[in-house]
Amino acid sequence: MDLSKHELTSLRDIISGLLTDGTLPFNPEDVDIWRVWDEVVGETISKSARPSRIKKRHLRVTVFEPIWLQELNFLESTIREKLNTRLGRKAIDRIDFRVGRQ
Repeated sequence: MDLSKHELTSLRDIISGLLTDGTLPFNPEDVDIWRVWDEVVGETISKSARPSRIKKRHLRVTVFEPIWLQELNFLESTIREKLNTRLGRKAIDRIDFRVGRQ
């Protein structure tokens, strides 16, 4: 198989295309959730819960101590609103808290 250089697409072009044509299963700007988490929820909560994934504006947060699960469920709308405000866009529609390992 003889492929000339003109038939190949550079990796840079492939990645650039993925980031601009909307085919990624996530919004690249969603990485900011991890950057602002500690500031938004405060030190006490950030030691006990961390974002683990986001998909279709549904944020999953891993809670390290079961005692925090109920408390964070009560605070879900407040945390969601603060995150969206801090991010300057409606990045999150729902937060799902799950007990897991740190």
